[in-house]
Amino acid sequence: MIGRKKKEAEVKTELEENAVDESINLEEVIELDENGDEVTAAPEVDPLQEAQAEISNLNDKMLRMQAEMVNLRKRTQREVADAHKFGVEKFATSLLDVVDNLERALDAEEGNEEAVREGVQLTLNSWHEMMKCFEVVRIDAVGESFDPHFHEALTQMPSEEPEGTVIAQHVAGYTLHGRLIRAAKVLVSSGPA
Repeated sequence: MIGRKKKEAEVKTELEENAVDESINLEEVIELDENGDEVTAAPEVDPLQEAQAEISNLNDKMLRMQAEMVNLRKRTQREVADAHKFGVEKFATSLLDVVDNLERALDAEEGNEEAVREGVQLTLNSWHEMMKCFEVVRIDAVGESFDPHFHEALTQMPSEEPEGTVIAQHVAGYTLHGRLIRAAKVLVSSGPA
């Protein structure tokens, strides 16, 4: 700090001796850094030009971001459309095996009903296995208590079963990932006659 003041004093003295115009303020002419060396002043920048350059830069960034968002939106729309079109591809491929088994059953020789029956049973088994892979679960309601969330009562009949018990099922129900997609159509006991 003392060295800096000493250097400033020397420079001031030298400038005073060489100064022609005495109206010059020596404090404005010389700037010294921490080490006491003379600092050259940065050229003055017009604030308006600086602001316009910054606005231009920000405008460019904004346009690029908007273009990126438009591209992202278009790409997402394409991906959603493809998901709708081809989302069931795996499911459809699995159904082809079931169809192949049904066609084989139809090709069985006449008079060989046992082979046809066995083929249809194997096809049905492969159908149920394939459905389990896709979380489609069958609802078998016979012997269960009637549940309006999973069963649709076609009628009530007197039977030996307690009232409200499912005694027959006309059509099986199914759930997909736990959500009902078709209710089981059932006959419900109204109790003993």
